[in-house]
Amino acid sequence: MKKLLLAAGIVLSTFTAQAQEKKSEGLQGAWFVTSQFGYQQTKTGEDKSTNLSVIPIVGTFVTPSVAVGAGVGVMNIKSETGSTTNAKTNLFVVEPLVRKYWNIAGNFYFFGQIASPIITGKEKESDTKVSQFGLSASGGMDFFVTKHFSVEFSYDLANFTSTTIDPSSGDKTTITNFSLAHMATADPTYIQALGGSMPNLTSPLAFGFKFVF
Repeated sequence: MKKLLLAAGIVLSTFTAQAQEKKSEGLQGAWFVTSQFGYQQTKTGEDKSTNLSVIPIVGTFVTPSVAVGAGVGVMNIKSETGSTTNAKTNLFVVEPLVRKYWNIAGNFYFFGQIASPIITGKEKESDTKVSQFGLSASGGMDFFVTKHFSVEFSYDLANFTSTTIDPSSGDKTTITNFSLAHMATADPTYIQALGGSMPNLTSPLAFGFKFVF
């Protein structure tokens, strides 16, 4: 009987140690996939503007609570009057990011994120080059519905962008913006360069789903 109890104690201790070790590892080594998607269309008479953005994001947890990743995608902005295209812009987006997670309770986590979106492209009708460099700090909540699926909400706390508009003829324009807890806006110069299509390159609020594997 003593030998049986001793064996049971050893097995229980082994499982407890493994569970504690797994808990301390957290999400280290796990990969996650999510995406930023946006679509907007505005019509006034024969005038129509359409904005589409698709930015898949892939990352991995390098420690139990720190994740690094990057988003790579496109933004398409088009302005039309009837069958006439006023402006058509294709932008390429690269957004490296790093996150730090803190467990609040159970499956609820708070995270802080630093991201550096880089946007480049051209408005084809007027041959105008557009480029933007940004740096943003945001905070958010992440709820793991299962170990492989979570729902997250985030809000920009600070945002810096430098946008350059370089037409084929005329002067180059540089727009520098710094905001704290800002609401997203588009500079009038930028709107005019892209045919009045009212694009927002950044948004202060984000809600989405994340797959972890």
